[in-house]
Amino acid sequence: MVTTVTSFGRSGVFDWLYQRVTAVVLLAYTLFIVGFIFFSDDFGYESWSALFAQGWMRIFSLVALLSTIAHAWIGLWSVVTDYITNRTLGPKATVLRVVIQLLLGAVAVYYALWGIDILWGV
Repeated sequence: MVTTVTSFGRSGVFDWLYQRVTAVVLLAYTLFIVGFIFFSDDFGYESWSALFAQGWMRIFSLVALLSTIAHAWIGLWSVVTDYITNRTLGPKATVLRVVIQLLLGAVAVYYALWGIDILWGV
């Protein structure tokens, strides 16, 4: 078993729960966006811009963005810790695993800041 501080939750149960909750948020966001596209009478730049100008939509989009990042982090952390092990790569596996997790974390922070800048224009 690989234990590390880079896990999102305190244990596998918390990671599992976070994964499921973020999946529900992403499903709700996807269904809303698809519904808006299909049921909008005049779908174009004006209606799309008006939708995202509303505060509740920006908050909903921010929650969806953070859910995407958390969901991806948990999934990628699981894959990295499952496949980059000491059994397969020897003692270098820990260093490689930490480097990959740092790179993934940096990308996640970059995407979060970029998304916040897009949504709120900070």
